[in-house]
Amino acid sequence: MSALDPGMFAFYKELSAQTPVGSDQWPLDRQRAAWNKLCRQFRAPRPAGINVSDLETEGVKFRLFVPEGVTAKSGVLYFHGGGWVLGGPETHDDMCAEMAAGAGCAVALVDYRLAPEHKHPAQLEDSLKVWRWMRTQGYDHLVAAGDSAGGQMSVALALTLKDMQLTQLHGLVLIYPVLGANTETASYLRNADAPCLTRDEMIFYLNSFLGPKDSPNWHDAKAVPNSASDVSGLPPCFITVAAHDPLYDDGIIFSQKLRAASVPVILHEEPELAHSYMRARNVSAPAKKGFDAIIMALSELAKNS
Repeated sequence: MSALDPGMFAFYKELSAQTPVGSDQWPLDRQRAAWNKLCRQFRAPRPAGINVSDLETEGVKFRLFVPEGVTAKSGVLYFHGGGWVLGGPETHDDMCAEMAAGAGCAVALVDYRLAPEHKHPAQLEDSLKVWRWMRTQGYDHLVAAGDSAGGQMSVALALTLKDMQLTQLHGLVLIYPVLGANTETASYLRNADAPCLTRDEMIFYLNSFLGPKDSPNWHDAKAVPNSASDVSGLPPCFITVAAHDPLYDDGIIFSQKLRAASVPVILHEEPELAHSYMRARNVSAPAKKGFDAIIMALSELAKNS
């Protein structure tokens, strides 16, 4: 395995230095506020020419990024990472603004309910509400995208639209996604103490999202897409995985499942990067190249043609 990119590691060290010691033991509301504050400190300026609106539909808040002059009704539903426990518009604002500018389409960043207060399927219910809003606004060419936990949410939405026989998405963009619940895979064990995400953190996140081990959530394909028995009929998919990430194998397994079902899939592997590499895009050349590949995938899949 290639060594971790020095720029990626430097970013991780700087991020860690700004994280208060013992903050992982704080009450969740305090952890969330601290994470939002830290992300604002590291946030890049939005690109020029992006109109931003904070909106709400059926009780679900979301932030809409629309490039000036764009009239085509294609868009991206974006689901942020954070283990279903942390995150929101403040943690992913700059990345979604850059995605909107780079892909030339609207991006709706969904502020879904968080676990453990709200376990699966609360997040799926919220994503459906924003999907419905986008459809009523004339966005008939939609792509779902998300990083980490947001990757699971993207697939869950596609599986639900398939089951409900509703208009399917035109594509999926899964960014170092959580797609399984098996924390004994080779990458989980190899990268148990990796930068930006550890195995122990993922175990906590999965338990928070899925609930007790006897909960049916652990066997629900919408919550754990790698357990799905049938992924045929899903839209074309772009998956990016990082070699220094416990979740690396999750993306590999899902790409194989899609190929076996004849679903078009592009697997983009990043040998020098770790989880959350998008955040390092301005200090790491491989991370910037990886982020550009994500934007290219969004642009291609969101083309209304």
